[in-house]
Amino acid sequence: MIKRLTTIIGLVAFCAIGVIQNLHAADDEKTKEPKIINPGSWRNAPSDAIVLFDGSDLDSFVTKSGKPAPWKLVEGDSVEVVRGEGGIFTKKEFGSFQLHVEWATPENIKGKGQGRGNSGVYLHGRYEVQVLDSYENSTYPDGQAGAVYGIAPPLVNASRGPGKWQSYDIIFTAPKKDASGNITNARVTVLHNGVLIQNNLEIPRPTAASPLRGFTEKGPVYLQDHSNPVKYRNIWIRELK
Repeated sequence: MIKRLTTIIGLVAFCAIGVIQNLHAADDEKTKEPKIINPGSWRNAPSDAIVLFDGSDLDSFVTKSGKPAPWKLVEGDSVEVVRGEGGIFTKKEFGSFQLHVEWATPENIKGKGQGRGNSGVYLHGRYEVQVLDSYENSTYPDGQAGAVYGIAPPLVNASRGPGKWQSYDIIFTAPKKDASGNITNARVTVLHNGVLIQNNLEIPRPTAASPLRGFTEKGPVYLQDHSNPVKYRNIWIRELK
């Protein structure tokens, strides 16, 4: 009896030490000084970001088959979709991230609805944040600029006029699968020209026309060729835990 009691006391003491160690670890995380970075400026990425495109080359992107990205460099700082050549993917894959993208639709208006400056920024190559000239251009709400295409319209239409440079700042939380195979859906927050338009939105499924399929915890950023002339510039990404 005494031996069993001694064993039980030992186990309780061992567990208590483990709990105390975990509490100390949590306290250490709370008191740990955050990493210092340079936040950058309007045209300069934060110092801990990966610059995907700065106007000089498209070395960070490839076609779906792995060939060099065929889009056209213009104006010394931007790239234009080459219609009919297909979309382009980042070579590197990412989990959760912060993504900054600037884009512009043509100044000269041609077409209407979905035929006016149509492209898209696909997260993990699966979830599309729609790019479209939505300035005085009616279309279905979950297909306009800033929509998570086919799933959720933006909270507001924050579009600038045709030919004007616009920005997306996207916070993407990657989907996760636990040991039992249960999947936690991806989530996204989007700011369009500095205005919150998607607020921690749960994304229940990939976009219907996404170029990649199936569950993944990491994936590329994909810029879509939708047969409309659209320009991109100043693209950078920060990997998040």
